[in-house]
Amino acid sequence: MRRIRSILTALAAGLCLLAPAASAQLGGPERYAQSELIAERTSVAPGETVFVALKMTMQPGWHVYWRNAGDAGLPPQLIVKDTSNIPAEALGEFLWPLPHVLPVVEGEIMDYGYDDEVVFALPLTVPADAAGEVRIEATADYLICEAVCVPETQDVSLVLTVGEPAVDVRNGDLIGAWIAKVPSPFPGEARIDDASAPWTLSLSKAGGFPEGARLRFFPFEHEISHPAAQPQRVGPEGASLSLTPDRAGKVGEVLEGVVRVDAPGAEPVGYEIRATRGSVLAGTADRAVSETVLAEEPAALGMQGLLALAGFAFLGGLILNLMPCVLPVLSMKALGMVSAASSGHAGELKSHGLWYTGGVLVSFAALGGAILAVREATGFATLGFQLQHAPTVAVLALIMFAVGLWLMGFFELGTSIQNTGSGLASRGGALGAFFTGVLAAVVGAPCVGPFLGAALGAVMSQPAPAVIAVFLAMGFGMALPFLILSFVPGLHRLLPKPGKWMETLKQAFAFPMFLTAAWLLSVLAGLAGAGAVGWTLAGATALAFAVWVARGGGMVRRAAALAALAIGFGLPAVQANVPAGPATGEDAVPSYAEDVWSPEKVDALLAEGRPVFVDFTASWCASCQVNKLTTLDTARVRDAFEEANVAFLVADFTRKDQVIAEELKRWGRAGVPMYLWYPAGETEPQILPELLSQDLVIGLAEGG
Repeated sequence: MRRIRSILTALAAGLCLLAPAASAQLGGPERYAQSELIAERTSVAPGETVFVALKMTMQPGWHVYWRNAGDAGLPPQLIVKDTSNIPAEALGEFLWPLPHVLPVVEGEIMDYGYDDEVVFALPLTVPADAAGEVRIEATADYLICEAVCVPETQDVSLVLTVGEPAVDVRNGDLIGAWIAKVPSPFPGEARIDDASAPWTLSLSKAGGFPEGARLRFFPFEHEISHPAAQPQRVGPEGASLSLTPDRAGKVGEVLEGVVRVDAPGAEPVGYEIRATRGSVLAGTADRAVSETVLAEEPAALGMQGLLALAGFAFLGGLILNLMPCVLPVLSMKALGMVSAASSGHAGELKSHGLWYTGGVLVSFAALGGAILAVREATGFATLGFQLQHAPTVAVLALIMFAVGLWLMGFFELGTSIQNTGSGLASRGGALGAFFTGVLAAVVGAPCVGPFLGAALGAVMSQPAPAVIAVFLAMGFGMALPFLILSFVPGLHRLLPKPGKWMETLKQAFAFPMFLTAAWLLSVLAGLAGAGAVGWTLAGATALAFAVWVARGGGMVRRAAALAALAIGFGLPAVQANVPAGPATGEDAVPSYAEDVWSPEKVDALLAEGRPVFVDFTASWCASCQVNKLTTLDTARVRDAFEEANVAFLVADFTRKDQVIAEELKRWGRAGVPMYLWYPAGETEPQILPELLSQDLVIGLAEGG
């Protein structure tokens, strides 16, 4: 493996020799980075020290290197020319901002550096005898890389007036912001245990590190293997990293470098460390932490990757129309279209289809925006998060109940979606179609897990435009069947003719609505307890009262109905926001499982030599419940697990759980379901399909 790595490193370095030819073939800009010298002052006083900086702006996709470039590369340097009127030693060394990893060949070649823009500040000591002006003329010499490496040089210069000090506000703020990104001295103790490989770097500081923080060590020299993973352990006093020594790498008096700390929802922080040799510091290595990519901004998808994910999302949206959680809502839309087409107003179907599509697209765009907001606040977001919010679940249950009452004929929605002819062109019909699209999207979004878990996991960490584009593609896929039915001439003739059967079918569709409301109440019970369910049932009673009292007409009755509606929706939403009482005893374990999942529990079971199956589930996840009924909670699977001594753990994501969210993120999943299988003796799991079968699961158990 090391020989292969050496060959790959040599090849990567060899690309640099192709720079002139590569530059000509690419036909790109004259330079792949633009460099300039800037200063925090426009005027300086003799003898004072100020900050100047080399500012580099790179073309998209190109990067330059940190002081230790890693396996291949060279750091930038500023070479002062003799034509300057200050001595070269008047300029100090670069202050190196915190770098990030640059994987060249995954697992084989790893570099460290910067992309987009970087500012290297350095102190300038103005000569005591300076007069008139300080003139710096220099050459920025650097290696810039994408698929190939191109050595570039650029002449830069800076002239500062000598006199009364004057601040350059814009450049001063920019330099200050980048100096703030320079790692600070570590406020604690660092120690390296190199008694055996891998080495252990332990870091102890008051208060430890933030919950969920990921650490990465960047060495100043080449003592360690740069591409090797750095498994992390944590404790109340700090954290430790396992470092793989590079070939005959050894530690001198100290191991020096920078530790990058990425905590959820926070800017990365860097610490410069000097680790002395010795045993692991107490309280820094109590438990293992899942290995994952640093929580820094990921590389953006290329256009081809984005189109592929959007295509998967579109197909997933199409399939959503067949999901049990969506079919009851779509029944309302179908009834309106049958009635309109059969009454000679088929032309109005186009307006109806457009409004419905608009409702779906607006809802999916809003869902994408909400996910981005949650991601900004917490560092990660998952699909189905709206059903982890008890007031939202309570309101959705009441809406489903109200729609069921309407389908049963207890009240009418004016010129709503069931009206024919000109009703579709009226304001009420348009809003009815729009509302149907909104409701279908809200109820259907959590059902995409079985089809799009990996694809949405890949896009969840991408820039905002990519996230919104994929969600809009999913929404368009969901809306397309009805949109085609609305616009293709003559296709509506395939719809059945109206008759008494329509009223009967309409009433029959009320019962799936009531069942959906009941399912949402079961979700609510898990989130906020039985009290919230009771208040929501009271709200349903208030809605029924509003329907009853409004039938008689008159201002007083209408006012009473509006008050009942406000109470019916408002009170349950408020009460559902009150957390359920504290749990008594340990977390409940489903009868078909052995224990509640935790990273520590998995480690302990694997240490015993047992295979482990982990079910990441939630009560609001329809496909999770299908898998449980058809596979996981069956006698065949239970017997197979018992015979093979399989430990069956459940990670319940019904409520928000940061540890579970981090595990989903680790394996690139946007939400539940997720199933992990750890064979006996293996620390890395297999990620199973989102739709399970008994034969698949039993085969895993029998195979060990």
